[in-house]
Parts: sequence; C-alpha cells; structure tokens
Amino acid sequence: MAIAEALLAELEQESLTTRRVLERIPQEHLSWKPHPKSMSLGQLALHVATVPGNVAALAAKDISDPSSFVQAEAATAAELVPALTASVAQARQHLGGFDDERMNATWRLVSGGRELLAMPRAAFARAVMLNHWYHHRGQLLVYLRLLDIPVPSVYGPSADENPFARA
Repeated sequence: MAIAEALLAELEQESLTTRRVLERIPQEHLSWKPHPKSMSLGQLALHVATVPGNVAALAAKDISDPSSFVQAEAATAAELVPALTASVAQARQHLGGFDDERMNATWRLVSGGRELLAMPRAAFARAVMLNHWYHHRGQLLVYLRLLDIPVPSVYGPSADENPFARA
C-alpha cells in the first residue's frame, strides 16, 4: 500500500470515531471555555472537524508560509459533522494521488524567507494531520467530561459507553 493511501485509510477509520465525538457537542455550550487561555468548545470542535483537510492542503505544497492562524468558533453544533465530512474529502483530494516519492520528498514551512521546519511530507502528514488531530480530539473529550456530557468510546470503553458489553 502506498504511503498516502495508508495515511488516508487511517484518517477514514479515525474519522468515524471523531464523528461520534462531534455529534456530542451541545449547541448551548459552544462558547464555553475550561480556562481563559483555552479555546472555546466551538473553536476546538471546529478545529477538530477541519484539521485533516487544512493540513492536507498545506502538505500538498512543497513550501508553506504560515499565515496568522485564528481558529473560528462554530456558529452551530450542526455544522460540525458536515465540516468533518468535507475535511476528510479534502484530505483525500489533496493527498490521494501522491506516490511514495512525493510523500518522501521534503516539505518545508517557511516564514519571511526563513525555514522554520523541514521534514518528509509523510512525516508532516502523520505528525500534524493525524497525531495533532488525535491530541485535539482528546482535549475535546476532556471538555465533554467537564461539561458532564457522556463521553463516547474511542479505543475502548469510556465511563459512559462500553461497546464490548453484552446487550
């Protein structure tokens, strides 16, 4: 299996879990923050929904120049799952045709003519499109717990949901 296809297959599989998490986001708490320095629930949820496509768009370029990043807040909880669906499709569009040579080529983050980061495109996709995404999904689960919203199973039972229990 090609590197890009392996990463995208993992993305597709993990998007199912991410969808279950995003479906739990309550409209009435979108502006809630656990701390003044934290993103709001709506910002974090929209970030989780859009990371794959946004990162794949960056990874598709050989050189990316970071712009000032401001995470928008979701206007409604209902927009989150469609945003995730579109984001996963966007990731597949950007990376789906990449062969292993292109995935192993060096990707660079450059700002003001200064190189900030250089790594194989596959490593960037793994680290940011997937690992970074999982990190923020975990944060989102903590937000749900703090709001006393039932936490879905991710890789096994949560205190609220056990997919392995007999019905």
